[in-house]
Amino acid sequence: TLTRFFAFHFILPFIITALAGVHLLFLHETGSNNPSGISSDSDKIPFHPYYTTKDILGALAMITALTTLVLFSPDLLGDPDNYTPANPLNTPPHIKPEWYFLFAYAILRSIPNKLGGVLALVASILILTAFPLLHTS
Repeated sequence: TLTRFFAFHFILPFIITALAGVHLLFLHETGSNNPSGISSDSDKIPFHPYYTTKDILGALAMITALTTLVLFSPDLLGDPDNYTPANPLNTPPHIKPEWYFLFAYAILRSIPNKLGGVLALVASILILTAFPLLHTS
């Protein structure tokens, strides 16, 4: 299962890139139209040179910003705890999860019973998945 999971995560970026290429191909063939719903050929904008130039300039701006960040300040977004030498015999007391796991960490820490914390975490996720079903309008 782990091999399949790895293969899926390896192949997924290539699939997304291929779908983006197909999207750009269709946009190039049909052109972009007015979002107000008027379907006349006079309102269509040709893909090249307008969108080609915009996409290339946007990509160059992002690549320039990322390259500047990596080359001139590589530790700007890093955590200082990454420079602490690892000790497998001692767990540091200040460990906390990344921001996207903080909700689960708070739920698990708020209930002293382990089973109760896991059940509360599962219940919180089930409540979030039930919201679209409970929406009546």
